[in-house]
Amino acid sequence: MRFVFTGKGMTVTEGIKERTTKKLGRLEKFLPDDVEVFVTLSENKHLTKMEVSVPLHKRMLRAEVTNGDVSACMDQAVDILERQVVKYKTRLRDRRRRSVATNDELTFLGTSIEPETPENTPEIKLTRTKRFALKPMDAQEAVMGMELLDHDFYVFRNAWTDEINVVYKRKDGEYGLIEPQ
Repeated sequence: MRFVFTGKGMTVTEGIKERTTKKLGRLEKFLPDDVEVFVTLSENKHLTKMEVSVPLHKRMLRAEVTNGDVSACMDQAVDILERQVVKYKTRLRDRRRRSVATNDELTFLGTSIEPETPENTPEIKLTRTKRFALKPMDAQEAVMGMELLDHDFYVFRNAWTDEINVVYKRKDGEYGLIEPQ
């Protein structure tokens, strides 16, 4: 595992880097050797915010924790990431049982953890399906439409690229745009 540290509004000391590397090292048995772990630490007044992102094969593991103590942030982030890995491996194994997943997907994360039993795994249930025509528009129009509906996101067809895009409202009050590659 390779770690990339970024500090926003604070300096990331060697002590913090060592402790974070040690704590996140618990995930090493679940992840491939060549994976990069991006750790961003920021401090706002008396709260420390830790964001950990681990890009994987067709998947992104991510944890965002805000706490007054850096060590508590590290512990919570590791717990969140471990749950995500277990959930991902469980889904891959269930797919394999249905002959959909390949052996490459299953061996990618290793086999050192056991999946949750099917009785304990909550089944994802879709309760509603919406269908609607996508009108071509630009991102500005989509943001206005989202605000008029008082939603957190809005799906639209980009008038310039003719692709399906999503605008969303971020936690900081700004807006984001998701475009396919």
